[in-house]
Amino acid sequence: MTVSGGIALAFIVIGLLAMVFALVIVFRRSPAGTPKPSAVTSPASVASSAGVADAASTEEATREAEQIRARAESRAASIVSRAQEAAEQAAQGRREVEGEVRAVKDEIRELRSDLERRENRLADREQRLDKELHRLEDRSVELDERRRELDQRAAELGRQDEERKATLERVAGLTSVQAKTELVSVIENQAKREAVLLVRDIEHQARSEGEKRARKVVSLAIQRVATEQTSESVVSVLHLPGDEMKGRIIGREGRNIRAFESVTGVNLIIDDTPEAVLLSCFDPVRREIARLTLERLVLDGRIHPQRIEEAYERGKAEIEQLCVRSGEDALVELGITGMHSELVTLLGRLRYRTSYGQNVLKHLVESAHIAGMMGSELGMDAGLLKRCTVLHDIGKALTHEVEGSHALIGAEIARRYGEPDDVVHAIEAHHNEVEARTVEAVLTQAADAISGGRPGARRESLESYVRRLERLEQIASAHEGVEKVFAMQAGREIRVMVKPDSVDDIQAQVIARDIAKQVEEELTYPGQIRITVVRESRAMEFAR
Repeated sequence: MTVSGGIALAFIVIGLLAMVFALVIVFRRSPAGTPKPSAVTSPASVASSAGVADAASTEEATREAEQIRARAESRAASIVSRAQEAAEQAAQGRREVEGEVRAVKDEIRELRSDLERRENRLADREQRLDKELHRLEDRSVELDERRRELDQRAAELGRQDEERKATLERVAGLTSVQAKTELVSVIENQAKREAVLLVRDIEHQARSEGEKRARKVVSLAIQRVATEQTSESVVSVLHLPGDEMKGRIIGREGRNIRAFESVTGVNLIIDDTPEAVLLSCFDPVRREIARLTLERLVLDGRIHPQRIEEAYERGKAEIEQLCVRSGEDALVELGITGMHSELVTLLGRLRYRTSYGQNVLKHLVESAHIAGMMGSELGMDAGLLKRCTVLHDIGKALTHEVEGSHALIGAEIARRYGEPDDVVHAIEAHHNEVEARTVEAVLTQAADAISGGRPGARRESLESYVRRLERLEQIASAHEGVEKVFAMQAGREIRVMVKPDSVDDIQAQVIARDIAKQVEEELTYPGQIRITVVRESRAMEFAR
């Protein structure tokens, strides 16, 4: 509200109050308000009283009018003051509004200028984008043209390549597939040659000292061991004092021989051989008990079923004592003490068991000596190595009633009877059924292989022996460039003669390595087989 508006409002209020005051005066002077004169009053008294009354009422009306005017003026003054305050507040509010309006206008002006700047930048960017788009379109057109040119060039090169390929195939007399196969073969041979050179250098560097040391240790161990080379079979021969003893052994209507075979479980063969009978059985312990039984019966001369049973029981007890004594003798020979009695008994039972014709107990004693000597050369505990090696085949003392391989069975037995962990691990790892993690286990494997692989230690059937030799020759002859193959030293060495004009020195090493790998994968054999590839060059001239 402005100042002029407030003053106008004040004047309006004053006018309204004046109108009210006038109306009050008019009402007070109306005839209805004056008293009527009585009938007995005289005119003069009436006139005088009327004048007095008018004068009184006029004074009263004047006082009231002044009071009303005073109130109206005070009210008008208060209204004017309020109007002035309202006008001042209105002016202050107007100034604040004008300030806010100016601030808003400034902000709008800034926003408008910012918007104009952004619009200008967008316009510039759009122009640049349009230029870039035109440039890309021109580049795309250029690339399309280049692509068409390259396609034409590629098609032309393809035609030229086909023509050159056809020309090369016609000149060389080979197709592309044949040429590729030949190239792959050449690259493969070259890669093999390089690989063999690298492997040879690495092996030579790694074995320069280790091989000398290993050869020295093994050769000393083998030279110092002197054991019997015997071959056992499934038949035992018992000599008789005379041929008349055969009749006593047979008995009346074959009663004695039937009782003997029933009690011992061994076949008794009586033929035309003078003064000898044969005992046949696959169980060596049972065959030895039967031999002792029959030997005692022959010495006594009294042969009948009851006597046979008595002699069998005595022979069985004697064999058990012999087993214990054999185990103790083996441990005394090796210098091993503190072994459980059950292990000693099981070790003695191996006296009557063979492996490929080799006595198992003698094999264990021999292996223990070899392992002890190798351990001494390497600065290790020879006693521990002997203990590991003498027990490595202890699982063979049990029968087929116990399931599992003899290595794992032997390890379980040794663990049950309190053998050290190194001994148990060497037993279970000597056939690689468990990975060897200790030096003792590796030396046990080496001693086992040396004892079983030496010449004359083991035997095998003639048929399997011949088949193995034939297969060795077939494997070696199948390689390209091989001229002749010779299996030597009972199949423990192969001599391969190659053509010197088609096989060089590096290729000869490749052939030897390939033959060795194929033999390891296909054949089963004791010990190791040496493959020797011989490449011989001869120069010949004649003097005339």
